[in-house]
Amino acid sequence: MRVGVLTGGGDCPGLNAVIRAVTRKGITQYGFDLLGIKNGWLGLVEGQVVPLDLGSISGILPRGGTILGTSRTNPFKVENGVGKIFAQVEKFELHAVIAIGGEDTLGVALKMSEKGLRVVAVPKTIDNDLSGTDYTFGFDTAVSIVMEALDRLHTTAEAHHRVMVVEVMGRNTGWIAIEGGIAGGADLILIPEFPFDINEVCQLILKRRERGKMFSIVVVAEGATAKDQSRITQTSEKDAFGHVRLGGVGNALATEIEKCTGIETRVTVLGHIQRGGSPTARDRILATRYGIAAIDLVKNGQFGMMTSLQGNKIGMVPIAEAIAKRKTVSADLYEVARVFFG
Repeated sequence: MRVGVLTGGGDCPGLNAVIRAVTRKGITQYGFDLLGIKNGWLGLVEGQVVPLDLGSISGILPRGGTILGTSRTNPFKVENGVGKIFAQVEKFELHAVIAIGGEDTLGVALKMSEKGLRVVAVPKTIDNDLSGTDYTFGFDTAVSIVMEALDRLHTTAEAHHRVMVVEVMGRNTGWIAIEGGIAGGADLILIPEFPFDINEVCQLILKRRERGKMFSIVVVAEGATAKDQSRITQTSEKDAFGHVRLGGVGNALATEIEKCTGIETRVTVLGHIQRGGSPTARDRILATRYGIAAIDLVKNGQFGMMTSLQGNKIGMVPIAEAIAKRKTVSADLYEVARVFFG
């Protein structure tokens, strides 16, 4: 049996751990041939594949990124993209494809599955917003990076009596902001699920000053918005899945804070730093468990399914169920953070 593996969408720490686990068990226990599909769905459209063997996965566990490369290619937006995929599947005699990705990559996986491609999915999104699983790998690493950044920014904010605005990832949900902010002792956390009032933000900062705390750390997710306003974008151009590039909310927020409080305000945009570097122990273990479960699904012929963390057990859910709705930050968790606002 020959199995292809692809990584699509944004990279995140832990992708290589999945590839390693799939390849290791697939070869040593099932006797499968493994092929790495380069650059996400683009590689399956264009026939860009490389063999995966025990040598090619040696030493990749601690590496960030993905040895296979990635892209945001949507084959349904490529001329005869679906037909080209099936042609490559036939050419390389692929029995199944393991797709590692988030909402967009798995959306393609679902459509391809409905057209007859034998697909198994592994949930990957640094934003942790896929339903059907409690956690996605890469998220814990991102939260740890945000926490460390806040620890460092506390010292300079306190020294200069400044407001520090820290913009973090989070297009539609605020999981990185809320968990990173709580862990890093943020004084305010602004996320897409709960639009903010700029006057309330300023009043909380001033209230903190009145209590003798002469600096503030404000964490804002890139998709957060003020009430009755739209999200701030870098460009109006959309990618193959209809997404615009977000960014700029941190600078806009800092300008408003400085204007209404008169307090010197600085901005740090963590950006792709959150995606880079070596995965945490938790992400390495979770990604490994997902990879083992994925190749087991292939062995058992359980296609159209996604590996899933449920409590502390690895299970499976239909891909359709996993991407049917977005997992958002609950009001209960946000109330935990609000205890420390101001």
